[in-house]
Amino acid sequence: MYSRLLVPLDGSPTALLALEHAAALARMSGGAVVLLHVIEPMRHSSGFERPKVYIEDVRPRFLAAGQALLDEAAERLRADGIEVETVLLESSVERVSEQIAKQAEASRCDLVILGTHGRRGVGRLLLGSDAEAVARIAPVPVMLVRQMRGEAAGQ
Repeated sequence: MYSRLLVPLDGSPTALLALEHAAALARMSGGAVVLLHVIEPMRHSSGFERPKVYIEDVRPRFLAAGQALLDEAAERLRADGIEVETVLLESSVERVSEQIAKQAEASRCDLVILGTHGRRGVGRLLLGSDAEAVARIAPVPVMLVRQMRGEAAGQ
């Protein structure tokens, strides 16, 4: 069975669903969960901030928000008696998918559990698929978790 599970979190409903699956697997196997949040600084910047404002105001806020996301998820798992580690990374030139794959190896994980939006067609073409890229390049098996159609619509 799997003993170290990597769960990348972005705050989306599918990431939370992946977290639920990881919790269930960890409870069954007695495994540990490594929670990962990758911050993409360009998503938090308009590009018009002065460097001082970015360094002193913008960056600390998105780092704190990322850590809060990890802490909240870790607290849920620890309440169930699951061993948890958290990792907060800032993306630079590497794609998020590459950082996830590298973290799986660095944390000695044997499974990545990842939420996916299941986009198809033009949406997938325009937005790409980090989940698909992780599945292609990860050094370990990848479990992709997607919401059922009714769940995604809130039905």
